[in-house]
Amino acid sequence: MKNVQVITQTVQRKLRVAAYCRVSTSQAEQLDSLDNQRQHYEDYIRSHTDWQYAGIYYDKGITGTSMEKRKGFCQLLDAAMNGQIDLILVKSISRFARNTIDCLRTIRALAQKRVYIIFEQEQIYTRQLEDEFLVSILSALAESESESISANTKWGIRQSFKKGTYRSSILPYGYDIREGELIILPHEAIVVQEIFALAAVGCGPYIITETINSMGFRTRKGKKWHVNSVKFIMRNEKYTGDALFQKSFNDSNYHNRRNCGELPMYYHTNHHTAIISRETFLMAQLACQKRAQKTYHKMKAWWQ
Repeated sequence: MKNVQVITQTVQRKLRVAAYCRVSTSQAEQLDSLDNQRQHYEDYIRSHTDWQYAGIYYDKGITGTSMEKRKGFCQLLDAAMNGQIDLILVKSISRFARNTIDCLRTIRALAQKRVYIIFEQEQIYTRQLEDEFLVSILSALAESESESISANTKWGIRQSFKKGTYRSSILPYGYDIREGELIILPHEAIVVQEIFALAAVGCGPYIITETINSMGFRTRKGKKWHVNSVKFIMRNEKYTGDALFQKSFNDSNYHNRRNCGELPMYYHTNHHTAIISRETFLMAQLACQKRAQKTYHKMKAWWQ
């Protein structure tokens, strides 16, 4: 009787490798750095014959302190948790996360899915469990570094507040920005002027909203106006050409809060070209106050 031997061959699956890159500002030199990082990692991954390219994930102009705001980072985690990635390359822990708890929680969650990370700068491979203690130390240092960078950034911003040179990243409706200066957009300025003209004669935000919508005016996105957007414009001193800086701030937990006297504010007159006069703005604010007082007295009488 003949003996038949079955020979089995195990095909070694290639390791699916992705990389994550991040820069914290949208400045030109930072974006150049991001492009260089992406190209470096793509070339590096493809140079390994036993690796399979699984993509480059990145975020630009986003702080590392909040994971939720980093779209590229969240996409990376989703792909890894869904079994599409085996190994992640990151330049340093500070690029990955600047919060100790989030960093360790993410590393452990990925490890449970058998997805590991190589931090190049610190020379850490998270598959080696003994490195976890070292990761906690280094991520704590990265968090401290983030706080130091944040403090220096805030200091620089407040200096520009004092000098009146600060340029907000939020562009008010009615303006465009060219070479760092606010420039009036005539077709939007008409809407702003109409809002303040109605407010100055005593019209409330709901009536104003209905009026400008009926006149065919639309928002920058081409949608009908919402009363909250109208209220925001009615309270914004920037339409007078002035600018009030530090209306809000980020607290120690990175939550944005309205400044109610915790920090100084800086008011600069003639900061840019005005769309309405200060007199019109003042009339609109006084009309709003009178309407609020009238509503208060009505409510008080009703409760009594």
